[in-house]
Amino acid sequence: MTLAYVGLGANIGEPRAQLLAAWEALGRIPQTRAIARSGLYRSAPIGYESQPDFLNCVAKLDTTLEPRALLSHLQQVERDLGRARSFRDAPRTIDLDLLLYGSESIDTPGLVVPHPRMHERAFVLEPLTELDPDAKIPGRGSAAELLRACAAQRIQRVES
Repeated sequence: MTLAYVGLGANIGEPRAQLLAAWEALGRIPQTRAIARSGLYRSAPIGYESQPDFLNCVAKLDTTLEPRALLSHLQQVERDLGRARSFRDAPRTIDLDLLLYGSESIDTPGLVVPHPRMHERAFVLEPLTELDPDAKIPGRGSAAELLRACAAQRIQRVES
């Protein structure tokens, strides 16, 4: 079994309901057990800023799936929950990002782990350290230390 962390985000429709539906769907992925979910955090959009704030959380999974297979299941959950990919950083009903897969570093077309920008995003690092205060990001270091460097980013915990 490999521990994997998945970032969940939504900012259109009913974001809270969509995050909870995605969390439930993660528990139905074959060969995978959903272990824990962080609280929900509100964050400002990055990139395309003319959109509503996001709700985000992180899920901790235990899986025997290979990373590419896990990613395929995550993308199917997105499709099932109405994700449409219109343009980069667009508003979305649900976004699932494979953040970490064990201690592996993967850089292939269509799959980069650790997620390439997670070390710069408080809305990922805060819920990740909530689940695992000692989390390490391969090639980057301690998630807690990286979170301190993101202190200026506006996030707010809204629900446990």
